[in-house]
Amino acid sequence: MLDATHQDKGSRRVQENGTEVTAAGIARLAGVGRAAVSNWRRRHADFPKPVGGTETSPSFALTEVETWLRTQGKLAEVPLRERVWQQLAGHPEGPVTALVHVGCALLLVNDRPTVWLELSAGSDARLAELLPAPLDQVLTPRFGLVRKRAVDTPTAAQLRPSAPLLRGAVDLAAELGTRKAYEFLLGRHLDANPRQYTLTPTGLAALMTDLAGPARTVLDPACGTGALLRAVAAAQDTKGIEDQHLYGQDSAPELAALTALRLALHAEATVTTVRTAAADSLRDDTYGTLTADAVLCHPPFNERNWGHDELAYDPRWEYGFPARTESELAWVQHALARLKEGGIAVLLMPPAAASRRSGRRIRADLLRRGALRAVIALPPGAAPPYNLPLHLWVLRRPALTAHPAQPEVLLADTGAFTADSRGGLDWQSVRAAVLDAWRPFDRAGTAPEQPGLSRSVPVIELLDDDVDLAPARHLPPPAAGGGAEHLADVRDRLGETLRRTGELTPPAADPRPPTRWPLTTIGELARGGALQLRTGGNGGHARVPVLTDHDVLAGTAPSGTLPESDEEAVLTEPGDVVVPVLGGGAIARVVDEATAGAALGRNLALLRPDPAAIDPWFLAGFLRGTANNRQASSYASTATRLDARRLQVPRLPLDQQRTYGERFRALAEFEEALRLAGRLGEQLVRGMYDGLTDGTVEPG
Repeated sequence: MLDATHQDKGSRRVQENGTEVTAAGIARLAGVGRAAVSNWRRRHADFPKPVGGTETSPSFALTEVETWLRTQGKLAEVPLRERVWQQLAGHPEGPVTALVHVGCALLLVNDRPTVWLELSAGSDARLAELLPAPLDQVLTPRFGLVRKRAVDTPTAAQLRPSAPLLRGAVDLAAELGTRKAYEFLLGRHLDANPRQYTLTPTGLAALMTDLAGPARTVLDPACGTGALLRAVAAAQDTKGIEDQHLYGQDSAPELAALTALRLALHAEATVTTVRTAAADSLRDDTYGTLTADAVLCHPPFNERNWGHDELAYDPRWEYGFPARTESELAWVQHALARLKEGGIAVLLMPPAAASRRSGRRIRADLLRRGALRAVIALPPGAAPPYNLPLHLWVLRRPALTAHPAQPEVLLADTGAFTADSRGGLDWQSVRAAVLDAWRPFDRAGTAPEQPGLSRSVPVIELLDDDVDLAPARHLPPPAAGGGAEHLADVRDRLGETLRRTGELTPPAADPRPPTRWPLTTIGELARGGALQLRTGGNGGHARVPVLTDHDVLAGTAPSGTLPESDEEAVLTEPGDVVVPVLGGGAIARVVDEATAGAALGRNLALLRPDPAAIDPWFLAGFLRGTANNRQASSYASTATRLDARRLQVPRLPLDQQRTYGERFRALAEFEEALRLAGRLGEQLVRGMYDGLTDGTVEPG
């Protein structure tokens, strides 16, 4: 009875106040920091009162907040995207339920737009009451009556709190399209909860799809948020497939539902079937009779409770019963069992699965029978956990007729493509290297050796006591440091850089007393129009290079990625000044022509000065002052955060700014020369050690 009373009160509160929003959400709406919201609450008696949350993290009614912000002149208009996102994030049943309801409504709009127009003409209560029947008429043909169907038709009572959100989502779809609107909202949710989901990066999903090749029927037995199946659907046109059947299964019901809706909205008419089921694929295989052309899978790693005790006599274990510690080899055999003869499976695997002694008998049988075709080591950072060089296993289901097993297996290692920062990988280069090795091997059963990258290894070489399939242990090394000629080139470049460093060394400084300039803050300059202040976004277009905070700190080229969404990214321009806001370092970088056009990454603030008022090098130089950063920083238990608005610069005439700016520019050139000398020196030392130890460099 207490629970029901509590729910009734909560429902009345939501109906009276609308969607709730936290202080962080208010800050995003107004384009300010959370400290500003706290100040408003203290200084303005008419600021909206909390309607929920806790004492330390209260929530407020979105409509009341919007009204107050407009009255104060702090909000001209709430962007439609932000308003819909706030409604979704503050949904009383949680954002996942809200995403399911939105996906159902967008499917109705996509399939039967006139029905939605008729239903939405009345009140929210009428909309919720009438919506279930037409939704069921759309969902059942889309997802069938398969056992444990992932998306059930919501009831009128379940839809009632979602009615305002559904109207906003449909308005957003009118602006972006149904697919892009749903991808935006789902992307924001995934990005806001990075620890809750194990994501498959877009570049990795595309590579796994390419390795699988053209396929009409595709299964992902651990589909998660649907990244792999979405990549398959996106590639259908380029592979000339006129109709596809996509099947997914996941033990988390919410993930199976999100995948189903995502695929249904993404798939064009050429995808005739989308089915997802909410069940554990190993313990409760929904698609036990399915024979697929391809299986793509990013399974959970290192699971002990995968069903070892109850599945001992399962017919899927054709290559041996996996040990309790070998859950990944259970997924490998499950994938093979769901393939038709000649079908391809591509699985993301932890590197330990290639060499653990407990799995050597299964690995040996996979090799003997020709089921395992390739093991490809990816660079660290390809997918979570980002510190490990994960592997891709490519498998083919052998034909039942008696054919000799394939005598060779492809081993490849793309570790050389490791990004020079934590920002991300050059997926285009990784993809090209992997496919250049795989495609000839797939056609001929063998491929030319590429030292340090790939080798077609006779199976007999691998069938020893360990059956170790780690590619790095079987590949011939590349020439040490690129070879003696390359080392000579590095040495010459180092010598030239050291000479340039000497020329750029700043002259001796003359002592003088501290100067007391009249100061202004970045916030004041922004309010006066002398510069624009922007912050890094939460998403952007997938192909835009991203300038990360690490790139700024290390002085390297843009190397990062943002979650793929249709949100407009902040693009850099020449003369912009970029400042990291985390970590407590006194760093500022002026964007040059080479960096211009990159998207601004998270944890960065961008200052775009008016060149008629502020010299960018003058601005960047004074922002790097240690005392300046200290007074503008706040300190938490584990991090230091910079409030860029509080940074100070002197009020100086433009010609005097330029004098300082030239000196700051010269210091930046000296700093870059030091960095380059350090990198070249490390490269030369590493190459010499490698050359001396493998005999390609003479010690004399």
